[in-house]
Amino acid sequence: MNNEIPRRSLLKTMASGAALAATSGLAAQAAHHNSNGTLKGNIHHSVCKWCYKNQTLEEVCQKAKDIGMEAIDLLGVEDYPTVKRFGLTCSTTKGVPGGIKKGLNRIENHDAIVEFFAHTLPLAKDGGSPNVICFSGNREGMDPEQGLENCAIGLKRIAPIAERYGVTVIMEQLNSKRNHADYMCDNSPWGVELCDRVGSERFKLLYDIYHMQIMEGDVIDTIKEFHPYFGHYHTGGVPGRHEIDDTQELFYPAIMRAIVETGYKGYVAQEFIPASDDPLNSLELAVKICDV
Repeated sequence: MNNEIPRRSLLKTMASGAALAATSGLAAQAAHHNSNGTLKGNIHHSVCKWCYKNQTLEEVCQKAKDIGMEAIDLLGVEDYPTVKRFGLTCSTTKGVPGGIKKGLNRIENHDAIVEFFAHTLPLAKDGGSPNVICFSGNREGMDPEQGLENCAIGLKRIAPIAERYGVTVIMEQLNSKRNHADYMCDNSPWGVELCDRVGSERFKLLYDIYHMQIMEGDVIDTIKEFHPYFGHYHTGGVPGRHEIDDTQELFYPAIMRAIVETGYKGYVAQEFIPASDDPLNSLELAVKICDV
């Protein structure tokens, strides 16, 4: 009788074991890293509520507080009282008219957007929200240079208001390859050039790691090169925008260390869509992975 394990079966078994070890590696590392239930304080942790559609804002706030997080991201001004009740803040305020597609690259959108910021920036200051989000808008055939010019015109109307109230206006960089077809601010060089043209410390970019991994990769070196232009960060697993564990291609502990090394003092907001049956547990694991 031949007791030798067939080569193909052996390779299959070894591959399965390696995959299991890889998948559990970050989870075990994170559990050991934060076994005392406290966070290191090098990263200011936030989370986007919209990713937890089956949980109320109160439930997400309670979990965030229990974990040791400091903020909830992408809320409206009407949500400020709720997060304050839990001892948290709103790290980024949303609500700009036109949303993602109808943004600052069209002059005809400027008056409504400027009016929104004139109303919202003082509320953000009073509510302790350090950032208010904006968007470039879609190309719709527009030349990128014209888009830069138009966005700069609008933002130069907004920047003095932001400077007056000490709140930062952040434009999100989104991928136009998989999620936001035709979006204009889909790469770092374009966004950095826009910041230079606006010329205000109160206008920066929201560097979304998920989106920029899809569009340009080279995440760590991009952060090192352009970090003065980045006023906020979002996470997300690639591919699929799910958990940031070993099921995806980015290694977030190294990315977070790169962010910390730049001297960044703002928020990092988890913006992955949980695939787990226990989404709030996925949030806790993500925070531990990022707590470098």
